[in-house]
Amino acid sequence: MEFLIFIIAMGALIWGADKIVEQSEKIALHLNISEFVIGATLVALGTSLPEMAASMAASANNHPEIAISNVIGSNILNITLVLAIIFLIVKELNPDRDFFAKDSIWALMPIMMFLLMAIDGIISRFDAALLLLLMIAYVMFLLKDAKGLGTEEVDELAREEFSWFSSITWILIGFILVVGGANFAVDSASGIARGFGVSEWVIGIIMISFGTSLPELVVSVSAAMKNKVEMAIGNIIGSNLANTSVVLGAAAMVKPMDFAMGSYIFDISTMVVATLMLVFIAANRLYSKPAGISLVIVLGLFLNNTLQSLA
Repeated sequence: MEFLIFIIAMGALIWGADKIVEQSEKIALHLNISEFVIGATLVALGTSLPEMAASMAASANNHPEIAISNVIGSNILNITLVLAIIFLIVKELNPDRDFFAKDSIWALMPIMMFLLMAIDGIISRFDAALLLLLMIAYVMFLLKDAKGLGTEEVDELAREEFSWFSSITWILIGFILVVGGANFAVDSASGIARGFGVSEWVIGIIMISFGTSLPELVVSVSAAMKNKVEMAIGNIIGSNLANTSVVLGAAAMVKPMDFAMGSYIFDISTMVVATLMLVFIAANRLYSKPAGISLVIVLGLFLNNTLQSLA
């Protein structure tokens, strides 16, 4: 029964997030906001809604391990699974944007901040405020960087069919599904962990993080297949920053979270290594199948270590 509840809850969570992203894009296009800004802000934040809802619910219900492991697992999967799939299935990737020069610091900064904050064994509300400020700084950077890029042409039929009432209604429905789905997903996942005698950390870093990473997977792969490479890669960088800043920050703002950093060195190290690999790939423009395979190898090591902990 717990598994059924978990699957239904994750479905509601993902579908609700998809509706929020979809309608947010329509509103942005209606207001003539450029596609670059849409992808780097609205889509990245929107696809991180499941992680935020799940982690906030976990924190509120005294499951800090689920909240934090969800963030770490999602960051790992976004790079080693989502980005790897893009590299492996898209024939040619030649983004114009220099991700190394413009975005690598934003990929690394939240990870470094998280490591510093976790050393004392607690993610406090003060830490949370600093993480949320980081996301605000990133959005300000993107908006400034996007000046002069121009607004892409919007299909006139899409303009005519736009409805504020419809969009706002769907966004509200999406939020209800996201919040409700998150609470049921965390409760059922905790029950599954107890039933199988495994830690909540393992449930969070595998089951919940995989489920909440599905929006990034769908959005990024879809964007890459439509030759919107910058949106696809930018969504992953933006989503990982949103995970570590907004998701972790919101969860800690709900309730400060105790965190025994030394107990999860392998998972934290994997997140750091995956992020450094992303920066290295961007620096050398290695947007290719070999890069995808190297990321899959890291994913395999990560999954193997997690499965061994279940034995």
